[in-house]
Amino acid sequence: MSNRFEFEIESESQQAESASVLRPMLAQRARQPPSEIHMHYRVLACDYDGTLATHGRVDDATIAALERLLASGRKLLMVTGRELDELLGILPQIHLFSWIVAENGALLYKPATRQIKLLGAAPPGPFVRALKRRGVEPLAVGRVIVATWEPHETVVLETIRDLGLELQVIFNKGAVMVLPAGINKATGLMMALREMGLKLEETVGVGDAENDHAFLSVCGFSVAVANALPALKKRAQWTTHADHGAGVAELIDRIIRDDLPAPHASLAPDRSFYFRGPQGKLNLCAPNLTTFMQLSEGVDNDTWLHHLGRHDFSTWLHDALNDESLAAEVEAIEERKDLTPAESRRLVLEAMAKQSSSRPSIK
Repeated sequence: MSNRFEFEIESESQQAESASVLRPMLAQRARQPPSEIHMHYRVLACDYDGTLATHGRVDDATIAALERLLASGRKLLMVTGRELDELLGILPQIHLFSWIVAENGALLYKPATRQIKLLGAAPPGPFVRALKRRGVEPLAVGRVIVATWEPHETVVLETIRDLGLELQVIFNKGAVMVLPAGINKATGLMMALREMGLKLEETVGVGDAENDHAFLSVCGFSVAVANALPALKKRAQWTTHADHGAGVAELIDRIIRDDLPAPHASLAPDRSFYFRGPQGKLNLCAPNLTTFMQLSEGVDNDTWLHHLGRHDFSTWLHDALNDESLAAEVEAIEERKDLTPAESRRLVLEAMAKQSSSRPSIK
């Protein structure tokens, strides 16, 4: 059995004593409303097309999963490239979301009050007229966004250049979206979270396509659904087994079950990492990534190499911390035979430090 599941066994008298103490505590916890129970991740930010929706529609099972997440005391955000009006026409359950980040980050909508906040300027009239003259069709013009499809990106870029406009082009599975410079899903998400009084590190993000890179990269935990583009899967911390809405439901059930442990959140004893060494003489417990890094700097080379050679580090990262990308990076280091103990230790700790510090907060 892997060392991460090894922990001290209590005597029968100790177990009885522990049970007498824990029973009323657990009963009290069960009576608490979900919002009062500690959780690290408080909001789920979802892309729409290709993530929540299949062919533009969200099925009943996915809606039920969203309702389960809300019942746990957490919040929902949508982060989509769609225009608000078309979204309102296809999603009757839009009220489940605290805020909608629409037009790829350019517009905020609060369903509870129907409040709209524009985060960018309206499309320049000369730009839209020039695209129409040049035969760009279809052409959708939103409150801020202008959108068409490939292969019109060349004409779009030439028109921006010819008119000397400060606009950017964002691609999304064949869609070509034009927005003011500096606006994307990440900036829109940050504004929505600020409205809610929540932080990026408290946010789980899930998506499937190119335009989701921006907002997933700033979330506390990033997830790709199974049908996502390979490049997005590579950068996400976890990829669901199911696709589209079923993948989101899978993620939601995992969030509710174990809150997707964060680098600084403490794990239960049976999921913590234990530095025991080749002779089992040590019993150093690391309940989270931060403590693991601190202990790693002090253990002797024999202990370090013992766990490194057994791939214990990557196994723990994958199974207990649910961080597939970091686990893969560490496993590659574990497999190298050309490294000294000091070199392998430095590389592992650098990979972990990069992951731990890569989630900015809202000031």
